[in-house]
Amino acid sequence: MSSFRRLSVLAITAAAATVISATGPAQADVQSLRGRGTVDVRLIGINDLHGNLEPPTGSSGRVILPDGTTVDAGGAAFNATHIKNLQKEVRNSVVVGQGDLIGGSPLVSALFHDEPTIEVLNEVGMDATAAGNHEFDEGYKELLRIQRGGCHPVDGCQFRDEYKGAKFPILGANVTHAKSGLPALPPFWVEIRDGMPIGFIGMPLKDVPILVDPNGIKDIKFGDEVKAANKYANLLDAIGVKSIVLLVHQGDQVTSTGGGPNACNVSPENPGSYIATNVSPKIDAVFSGHSHQHYNCVVKDPAGNPRPFIEGLAFGRELSVVDLKIDRRTRDVVRAETKADNKIVTRTVTPDPVIQSVIDLAKTKSGPIANRPIGSIGADIVRAAAPSGDSPLGNLIADSQLEATKGNGAVLALMNPGGVRTDLTYAPKGTEGAGVVTYDEAFNVQPFSNILQTVTLTGAQLKTALEQQFVVGKTTILQPSTGFTYSWSLTAPIGSKISGITLNGTPVDPNASYRVTINSFLQGGGDGFAEFTKGTEITGGGIDLDGFAAYLSAHPNQQPPATGRITQLP
Repeated sequence: MSSFRRLSVLAITAAAATVISATGPAQADVQSLRGRGTVDVRLIGINDLHGNLEPPTGSSGRVILPDGTTVDAGGAAFNATHIKNLQKEVRNSVVVGQGDLIGGSPLVSALFHDEPTIEVLNEVGMDATAAGNHEFDEGYKELLRIQRGGCHPVDGCQFRDEYKGAKFPILGANVTHAKSGLPALPPFWVEIRDGMPIGFIGMPLKDVPILVDPNGIKDIKFGDEVKAANKYANLLDAIGVKSIVLLVHQGDQVTSTGGGPNACNVSPENPGSYIATNVSPKIDAVFSGHSHQHYNCVVKDPAGNPRPFIEGLAFGRELSVVDLKIDRRTRDVVRAETKADNKIVTRTVTPDPVIQSVIDLAKTKSGPIANRPIGSIGADIVRAAAPSGDSPLGNLIADSQLEATKGNGAVLALMNPGGVRTDLTYAPKGTEGAGVVTYDEAFNVQPFSNILQTVTLTGAQLKTALEQQFVVGKTTILQPSTGFTYSWSLTAPIGSKISGITLNGTPVDPNASYRVTINSFLQGGGDGFAEFTKGTEITGGGIDLDGFAAYLSAHPNQQPPATGRITQLP
């Protein structure tokens, strides 16, 4: 029996055993001694850590307070201390995750396939987590290895002599095998505190197939979040688990950055809010993730009862804390007594020495690679886009991909903006290493190790692909290489927004063929670009990061590429 199936069976067995014991003499004796009061349980949630073991830098390492001031936050060793301090305040606690704890990680974790991050989460006592989309970055089979343990099939064991796997279940209630329909991940987990069973349903967002390389999940299906949550809430309720929590890797964008960690600046039409208000009334609290925002809301379930809907800032800057009171008689949460709070992971506490030792080992082993200079820049090159969607850093990466694949006949390249993770920052003159770009810095910009692929598309297919940048509720502007330009209309209907496509000043011919370089994520239809899957004469290239590093090396003192390759029309 697979590890995932064993975990599912254990969860069901534990829950059923609790139901049986709750009606027997032993439980009656306990109740006669303790009375029929309540059990306090603290839930401590972390989301979107993305392997940020070291304190994140710049704006990614700060929290904006209600008065507009900021506080430095994050870092796994500080996180561990805060978790321990929160646990000391209560008798019962459960540590949970809302996905993207790994993937899209800095080199100190990613170089070892995020095994250091899993070791850290094991050490802090993670009890269960939802899978996020980034847990699937290297495919379903790699996620199985992350859960079960064992050395990487290609790179072996580089961090420790052996990798023992995650001690906590990675949940996916809406993740099934496409052919059989059977669960591909355990759908839920049950923890028992002071005799009270608490069920945790966990899942990624249903849009995983357009967010990761489809080739790694081609036999896996991702279903509707609300339907999956309701299915397992009913099952848990039927076996006697009345206190139920949803861990979902889907959240909301905020309408305002003011208000601090515990404001509720979200719109009801956001996907996270939709899930939080529509899942079964049997679910008592909703922990969310994915949006990298922070909010602390109270929403009404379909029966009109209140429940918390919460998310903490990404990269380990905040912990989402929900305190429950569970009625001993009903074994259900007393909703009116629930309290929720996003706690800032300040760096003023003593870092946990055990966690710090793991981080130090990862830094030592990754250091020679991370600190190697690969090029230089003459100014900050930022990923922030102009209103048209044009991004200096996105353009630079597209230029590097075109140059890396000209041998494949490529005449243009297109880069997805979600693959550009952070800015290239110029160190001021007079400082050590001014303008130097290290491998670590380049990796942090482009950490997914996608393969560059050159395909043949007609001009008509190219226009169709560009039209797929715009769908209802979402816009994803691809970054073009130098010489490729086009315009898009803000008011034109979806499907008819693109015009004026040119290559090196010449209009693109709908009937002509063009060799286009994209990464393997886009070539597999990622981000909803289905047209790229129709490309022919596929020629593989190298890893995208290698092409980026080679370009920086060949172009010292690189300046930010000008925007203007994309024009926004009324």
